[in-house]
Amino acid sequence: MESGPALFAGAAFTLFGAALLLWTGVRLRKGEPVALGVEPRTAAVVAGLSGAAFLLLGVWCFGRL
Repeated sequence: MESGPALFAGAAFTLFGAALLLWTGVRLRKGEPVALGVEPRTAAVVAGLSGAAFLLLGVWCFGRL
């Protein structure tokens, strides 16, 4: 993989994953719903796993440099 696209993809995935985890944590701490119309525990688990997956994907992209 070329270094330019890998750097951009890694940065995008890492920032999105971190922001998703931060947003989910803040919503849970305030007691507000993570997603409307979904059971709170299910929404929190799916959002947390998605955020972690995006973080791992970003780290993998950075590892390809």
